[in-house]
Amino acid sequence: MSTDVDVIERVIDIQASPETVFELLTDPAEYVKWKGRLADLDPRPGGRFQVSIDESKVSGAYVEVVPNRRVVFTWGWEGPGAMVGPGGSTVQIDLEPRGKGTRLRLVHRGLPAAALASHLAGWDYFLPRLTAVAEGREPAA
Repeated sequence: MSTDVDVIERVIDIQASPETVFELLTDPAEYVKWKGRLADLDPRPGGRFQVSIDESKVSGAYVEVVPNRRVVFTWGWEGPGAMVGPGGSTVQIDLEPRGKGTRLRLVHRGLPAAALASHLAGWDYFLPRLTAVAEGREPAA
């Protein structure tokens, strides 16, 4: 593994169907219930992935979309001074049915070492919000 890039990996279990979780990952109206305030999503290979989070905007493109099973998109921040520019890293999310729920595996690749801590904190904040919304609970503020 290179010293200047690394990987974030998270595995969580969600008490909701893969269909529910997939919708929260690909439908703009559902996406903003757990992450961001505005989402412009076109979930097909080559389609837009843009999410406004606070005053920042993340941009990329979908690489792979397998309904209810997998979503892969590029990820990076718009604006001057971004450590990871638009499309500069890749997020892969796999959904595996587990009884009546879903095991979600997120792998975020291609991040420079200097960006790992902030992205890790971001995913550790937003994944529990995704879980809460998928399970029909209010996400923590």
